[in-house]
Amino acid sequence: MLKGFKEFLIRGNVIDLAVAVVMGTAFVAIVTAFTNGIVNPLLAIFGERNELGWGVQLVADKPATFIAIGPIVTAAINFVIIALILYFVLVLPAAKAKKRWGAASKDEATELELLTEIRDLLAEGSKSAGGRHES
Repeated sequence: MLKGFKEFLIRGNVIDLAVAVVMGTAFVAIVTAFTNGIVNPLLAIFGERNELGWGVQLVADKPATFIAIGPIVTAAINFVIIALILYFVLVLPAAKAKKRWGAASKDEATELELLTEIRDLLAEGSKSAGGRHES
C-alpha cells in the first residue's frame, strides 16, 4: 500500500500539479494587487462619496443594507485578466506545441493497424505463392 502511494507521489503529475497550484496562487495575488491598486480607484470614480464604495444603500440609516457592486466588478475583472493571461501564456502555446511535436494525427495509422495490414498482406502473398507451386 505504501509502495503504491510512493509511486503515485514520485510520478511527475503530482509534483507538476503542486507547482501549478503554488504558482496560480501567487499569480492571483499579483492580479488582485493590480485590481486593488489600479482598477478599484478607477471604479470609485463612478461611486458616491462614502466609505462603503460603489454600490446601493437600501435603507439610509443601516450600513448593513449596503449592496456592494465594486467587489463584484473587481472579482469579474480579476477572472477575465487571469483567464486571458492563462489562455495566451499556457493554453495557446501548449496547443501549438502539441500540434507541432505532439502525437500522431488521426490520419496516420497506428502501429497496430500497420502490423495488421502487413500480416494480411503476408497471408495473401503466401496463398498466391502457394497456388503457383501447386499448378
